[in-house]
Amino acid sequence: MSEKNLKVYYTIKDVAEIVGVTEPTLRFWETEFPHIKPKTTANKVRQYTMKEIDDIKVIYNLIRVRGFKIAAAKKMLHANRSGVDRTDKVLRKLQDVKTELTALKAQLDIIV
Repeated sequence: MSEKNLKVYYTIKDVAEIVGVTEPTLRFWETEFPHIKPKTTANKVRQYTMKEIDDIKVIYNLIRVRGFKIAAAKKMLHANRSGVDRTDKVLRKLQDVKTELTALKAQLDIIV
């Protein structure tokens, strides 16, 4: 996302697309992880901040990428939140590097 595209609040649909999960999954995670509390409008529309989206990405990493059960993910977040955050950032960076390397390899394959 570029700086111009950053919003203050994101809808549940936006967050589902950003993280790569369904809207019902996000609603379920809200019930399981109390620190995910999006602001709601009078019409009951959820509004997520970037902080909440980052928290959801950490949960996604624990549950979908690393394969933890919800109870284990809760325990990890409670016991070592800063360590989990650092691990998530490192993993995301590695995934970005992998994507860039794959793109470079594809370009080299075209040249050769």
